[in-house]
This record gives sequence, structure tokens and C-alpha cells, in this order.
Amino acid sequence: MAIPGGAHELLIRVGGDIPLDTPRLPAREAAERELSKPMYHENDPNLLSRAMNALWDWLGSLLDSASGVAPGGPLGLVVIALVVVALVAALWWRLGTPHRVPDRPGHLFDEGPRSAEEHRASAEEHAAAERWTEAVQERMRAIVRSLEERALLDPRPGRTADEAASEAARPLPGHADRLRAAAREFDDVTYGGRPGSRRAYQGLHDLDLALRRTKPQLSAASGGTAE
Repeated sequence: MAIPGGAHELLIRVGGDIPLDTPRLPAREAAERELSKPMYHENDPNLLSRAMNALWDWLGSLLDSASGVAPGGPLGLVVIALVVVALVAALWWRLGTPHRVPDRPGHLFDEGPRSAEEHRASAEEHAAAERWTEAVQERMRAIVRSLEERALLDPRPGRTADEAASEAARPLPGHADRLRAAAREFDDVTYGGRPGSRRAYQGLHDLDLALRRTKPQLSAASGGTAE
């Protein structure tokens, strides 16, 4: 390999005043100055390339270490990775996309006052178009508005579905569990990000019919008012 001219002159000068054996420290400094010149680094990888190379080297060493302790070596590591991916996919499919549920659900009625029949008609329209989330919401609103129209609930702005179910269970104790389930269904599709379904809507539809046919126990209603 040819020695660059500058380094050659620093190390050996035949017939000159500089001795053949240059002291170690000055020689190293002179060599570093010479080798720091741009002409020796024209083909060096840039900063990004060096960072990527370091990253791949680290990942390679990490995988080598993992394959050394995994049963079956590298093949066992691949099998474990596939199992983990399958489990994550199964959980994602079962639970759906994660959504943040508010600490407290919002109001049951977001729009102006509408009658129970208007909410029922809207629910049926959404159901016919298979918009199950909106159908569930409107049917739950129809249930609560119907109870208000029957004076089993006091009309109160800002009431939540859970509050309505709890209050309605007093004059209608035989439907307490179904009312609470309907409120949870409403909260799930409205605030929890879960899509509505035909089954959920049919459950609220049947509950609406059952409540309309049920004679309330007014002695347990406490005047229809609950706080």
C-alpha cells in the first residue's frame, strides 16, 4: 500500500535534519493531523449511515442473544414471534380498537326536546338503513322520553342514561336489570367507541315495548323524582 506523501515525509526523510525515529507523541499528533485531511475521508459513510449501521448491529446482537436462549435457536425465536403476533391480532379482533372512555358519560339528550314517537321513528329509520349505533341511541332516548311522558320520570335536562335507568327502576322494578343493560349499551356506543349491532337494537326495541305494557308501581316511585 502506498504511503501518502505527507505521512512519508513525517516518518522518513533521508538526508534531512529530522531523525529517522520520531518521538512517539509528536509522531502520533502529526499522523492524526495528516489523516484528518478531507482527502482521506471522501468515501466515509455519512452520520445517518453510521447511525443506521450501529442500529442494525445492535439489533443483530440482540437477536443473536435471544436466539441463544430461545428453545430451538433462531427457528424457535421465529415461532415465538409468530405466536405473539397471533395473540395481539386475536385481542385486537376481539376487543376492537382501543378507545378512551370518559370519566363521566355525557347527557342523554344532546338536541332539543322531541317526543318519544319522534325518537322511535328516527330509530326505525336508522335501523332500516342498518345504522345500528344511531338506532340504539335513538331507541334509548325514546324509552326515557316515554317514561317522562308517562310521568314516571321528571323531565330533567342533563340526565344521563345511567341516571335514567336507576330512576326508572323504582316504579318499574321488574325491568331494573334490563334498564341498566340498556343504559350500558347506550354509553358503549355513544362514548365507548363500540359500534351498535342489530342484536343490541332489538334488545332495546323489545324493552321499549315491554315498558309500555307494564303497569308501574307508583308507591315505589317516590313521586317520580330522584336525585
